[in-house]
Amino acid sequence: MTSMFPPRTPAPTAPPATTPAPAPNGVPATAPHPAAPVGRVRTAATWTAVAATVPYLGLKLLWLTGHPVGAGDADAMDDLWLVNLLTFGMDAVAVLLALSFVRPWGRRAPAGLVAFPMWVATGLLGTVLVALPLFLLSTLLLGPDQAPPGADDGPSGWVFPVVYGGFAVQGVALITGFLLYARERWAGLLRHDRIGDLPRSPTLTTQRAFACVAAPLAAGVAAARVYWACGGTTGLPLEWQEYRGRGVAVMDGVTAVMAVAAGAALMLLVFRGRPGWRLRGPLAVVWTAAGSLFGWGSWQLVAFGTFTAAPDPRRAVPGLMTLVEAAQVVTGLLVLAVGAIALAERSAARAVPDTTWATAVPGSGRAADVESAQ
Repeated sequence: MTSMFPPRTPAPTAPPATTPAPAPNGVPATAPHPAAPVGRVRTAATWTAVAATVPYLGLKLLWLTGHPVGAGDADAMDDLWLVNLLTFGMDAVAVLLALSFVRPWGRRAPAGLVAFPMWVATGLLGTVLVALPLFLLSTLLLGPDQAPPGADDGPSGWVFPVVYGGFAVQGVALITGFLLYARERWAGLLRHDRIGDLPRSPTLTTQRAFACVAAPLAAGVAAARVYWACGGTTGLPLEWQEYRGRGVAVMDGVTAVMAVAAGAALMLLVFRGRPGWRLRGPLAVVWTAAGSLFGWGSWQLVAFGTFTAAPDPRRAVPGLMTLVEAAQVVTGLLVLAVGAIALAERSAARAVPDTTWATAVPGSGRAADVESAQ
């Protein structure tokens, strides 16, 4: 007997669960997951850093196009076009760095293209963040600095607060954005909490050898900068021997502190001194101090030149000053080499497949390790 109701259609069955295809190295592939949204603090820091570059970039653009606004001496701007072009490019790189913290292409960019310029930027701007309050404090306690000879041809009074105020805001915002960016992208490489937790790697002997060269160089730089900060004139151009502003002395003192800090923090890390100390402090110190030595040493070599003879003998750069600046650059590069060796070794170790990769949860510390190794 046929039923008066239509035949019941069977309920659709779920397709059988499939496991992700194994990768060529035998490690099960994890499904791609969307990147975490950028937080409000990082976004605010990025756009604050970009906005802080506008006054400086605008001023440099005016000078490069023949409009010496606030420059005082128009002829001097013609002689400094290369320096102005270089500083314009440096601040333009800072804009790209800030944008890389919030844009998708910044997450895909090679690590070196982000970390190296940020290391230099941290050193340059971090030094300003330390020196500027000290200079303002000295002005408050001792009064305004004595005007140098020919000050009528120098920059207008508003140039200093505009430029260095922008540097200060830019430094705070850029460093904040980078810290949040690095915590998301490279969390897996910095999971040790204390100095004693650092492994005794196969390259530790090499790292210690580099550190033993960098530390004496840093000590020599510190000694020379302290001597100049206290009023010494040996090794300086004749023009600087006749007049050196208080701001230059403050910068010499801060550079000396950076040199001592870079050497001490590096030796502390590679020789595992104070194993109970937290790791983040010495890492932050050696990152900033070494970047300061490299960045400011390189800048001074370019800006002041390496020539010992000049059309104006009063501006000729003695060999001792060039030697100190070169020592700063070499010290920074040695510290950079130690860090690069350690991080490359750590990345390679975490790139070795193991069974825990199969259970990596997107967003977890292990997933961050995988991304860091890549």
